[in-house]
Amino acid sequence: MKFQSSRIAVAVGLALSTLFVSAEETPDSWYEEGAAIVKHNAKVAAGAKRNAHKRAKNIILFVGDGMGVSTVTAARILEGQMKGMSGEENALFFEKFANLALSKTYNTNQQTPDSAGTMTAMMSGIKSDAGVIGVNQNVVRGDCDSQKGNEVVTALELAEMGGMSTGVVTTARLTHATPAATYAHIMDRNFEDDRDASKFSNPGDCVDIARQLVEFPQRFAQQYPWVDGLEVAMGGGRRSFIQRVDGADPEDGGRGERLDGRDLTSEWTADYNNAAYVWNQAQFDAIDPARTDHLLGLFEMSHMEYNMDRPTDSGGEPSLSDMTDKAIKILEKNRKGFFLHVESGRIDHAHHATNPKRALTDAIEFANAVKTAYEATDPEETLIIVTADHSHVFTMAGYPTRGNPILGKVVGNDSAGNAKSSEQLAADGMPYTTLGYTNGRGFYELPGQNTADAIYGQPVNPQGRANLTQVDTTDEGFHSETGVPLGAETHAGEDVAIYATGPGSSLVNGLMEQNAIFHVMNQAGHLQDRAGHGPRRQFGEDE
Repeated sequence: MKFQSSRIAVAVGLALSTLFVSAEETPDSWYEEGAAIVKHNAKVAAGAKRNAHKRAKNIILFVGDGMGVSTVTAARILEGQMKGMSGEENALFFEKFANLALSKTYNTNQQTPDSAGTMTAMMSGIKSDAGVIGVNQNVVRGDCDSQKGNEVVTALELAEMGGMSTGVVTTARLTHATPAATYAHIMDRNFEDDRDASKFSNPGDCVDIARQLVEFPQRFAQQYPWVDGLEVAMGGGRRSFIQRVDGADPEDGGRGERLDGRDLTSEWTADYNNAAYVWNQAQFDAIDPARTDHLLGLFEMSHMEYNMDRPTDSGGEPSLSDMTDKAIKILEKNRKGFFLHVESGRIDHAHHATNPKRALTDAIEFANAVKTAYEATDPEETLIIVTADHSHVFTMAGYPTRGNPILGKVVGNDSAGNAKSSEQLAADGMPYTTLGYTNGRGFYELPGQNTADAIYGQPVNPQGRANLTQVDTTDEGFHSETGVPLGAETHAGEDVAIYATGPGSSLVNGLMEQNAIFHVMNQAGHLQDRAGHGPRRQFGEDE
């Protein structure tokens, strides 16, 4: 049955892909391709009513952190060019999903949002302030006393209450804002471990995020004794789970940050049956999903590597696609289904560093992870939603000719519509790139250090534009020019896209408030019904 489902999934994916690529572009092919797309969409619309009322056994929420529409477009082109195509005609895997909407991303107190408030909205159905996780807007950021009674119930928690298996996979720290909003409730996103308490006006007796992950079942023990915690949690952030020991050998897992003397990784393996903890590629590869019921993977002290920097030896770390595949193999053992959140967290980080190549290659790997999940599950029983928490001030500009390298400098067309032989020059006589950022540190060089994280070098020509004539802008170490000088590039406030497929996916339609994503998952998966509740919004209700 599993083999048959996979074959169906692959067949559907291939059928969709043929709608977007023609072997040869002619006036007739453009016309016929457009007609085929509309014909396909008409069939989808005809089946939407049946789809809307069919229950989703499994739910997978993919979030490309910071993956705005311009990022999707540029990543689509880069992937196509990496395949030897012009690029513009390409489509990332999730762009082939039939259902599409726009999401309004603002927080209750900010026009341009942060990840904590946006993911809280997606996971709880309730918009909230920036900087707070799993709590409503009545909380005062940093004040533990204000948190009590204002915690909101998440989709993952409802899934656990309903007997489903649950998992979180990310390339960021597991305690970072987006993944943490699936399982944690805290008055400040930066309370990742007990060492962080000193940052807040009133940390009180609030429990840090890492502890909340490991102690998850304790919150439900009285009312829901069957809740056994997340079956899968994989990403970075090892430092928040282990105690700091001066002189510890980095080859033995590294030094942590915890001040309470606890090793939460040991507690994880002790608290669960058939539990495992891994922190490198070899250990990950050795995990047998059939024999593992609870898997904790912490592959870096902080965030995981960008995909293009990821070491692939035995001491390295798995890709987002690898983690997604392993997670599904563990979660699918539950006949009641599963809820899985997958985040590509470092798209956002590369944008903050104005490093487009790493942002786009991480977005491409994100699309690969979506494809992995789609082919590993039955499309008739799995709702897959792909979206972003927010956008970035990242843009495509100029008038580059068709097929111009997306990471390159603009080469325009002549008056006859043909590509020029030289780069386009701005009014200052210097070339410019297709991709750029409204704000940030701007173009700079760090000799011998080509990493996207190195954002604290000295900007080149801080009083004006840099001359990029002799600069390879496609290099992995290139950081784009910016308009407004800031310490780091910022998020953007425009809408982001939502892509969906599977049962209930037709509920994704039109212009939607971001918190409506929770309600799509809730209705499609009957989450509150499975948990034995009516409309439950906060802890303490209906108990």
